[in-house]
Amino acid sequence: MGAGHGHSHGHSAADSVGVGPSPQRIRKMAIALAILVAFLVLEATVGILINSLALLADAGHMLTDVVGMAMGLTALLLAKRGSTTAARTFGWHRAEVLTAMANAVMLLAVAAWVFYEAIGRIGNEPEIPGGALIITAAAGLAANIVVMLMLRGDSKDSLAVRGAYLEVLADAVGSVGVLIAGGLVLLFNWTWADVVVGVLISLWVVPRAIKLAAASLRILTQASPADVDVEAVEADLAALPSVMGVHDLHVWTLTTGMDVATVHLTSDANSSNVLESARTVLESHGLSHATVQVESCANGEHCEKNVTW
Repeated sequence: MGAGHGHSHGHSAADSVGVGPSPQRIRKMAIALAILVAFLVLEATVGILINSLALLADAGHMLTDVVGMAMGLTALLLAKRGSTTAARTFGWHRAEVLTAMANAVMLLAVAAWVFYEAIGRIGNEPEIPGGALIITAAAGLAANIVVMLMLRGDSKDSLAVRGAYLEVLADAVGSVGVLIAGGLVLLFNWTWADVVVGVLISLWVVPRAIKLAAASLRILTQASPADVDVEAVEADLAALPSVMGVHDLHVWTLTTGMDVATVHLTSDANSSNVLESARTVLESHGLSHATVQVESCANGEHCEKNVTW
């Protein structure tokens, strides 16, 4: 390569490590966790006492809400704390991605358990008091609605919060299902509604859990962000005046809302001008956290326009 080198660091991921989530987001998560714990105890207790699969399924999903919320809160606190050692220059931002993956696995495990229980009850019609189902499900639904309203805004900006929000949303749908089951039991004495609703709750949750796991896996495997066209980024950089080659272009997601890029450019022009133009191109593709290195191929060195390797 040439003798001259230029480096440009946009708002790098490392620079943002110490910023972390807002205190308001952390406080909302803590309050939501306390609400869910209270109603988890209520649903689990009543579900065991009346042997209701629908309530136990809903309580199982609320358990994943509680565990997921606790892990999500821990992830946010770790991200807020950042890193105090040179060995962890990116801080703890990936903690929320690991949390979202764990949430997805727990949701799938609860769904599998409900299916197993439903199969075991075939041929043995349960005796379920509809009134208890309705009262308990109504209380759980009220708790879920409150928590959803608290988390909805932040769910767009944090994968950890999004995972917790999806679990609470699933549990709210489950509570509605339990209410319906309670009504069917009271009106028609159809106690099988309890089993049917329990299975339907789990079936509704499975695709959402898979989607959450896929989003987490995409980040953990450092795949390029779904909304970034890497080939277009490369082409736009190569089209810049005086850029002779684009190589070692890497684009990945560190955590929710933090896409990162690194790239080497060869140029026969002043590196500072090329750096500024390259940064503008990257920011136009949503890549403000970027590191650009410009390597000079002036002084008689061989350069070939738009070569990528």
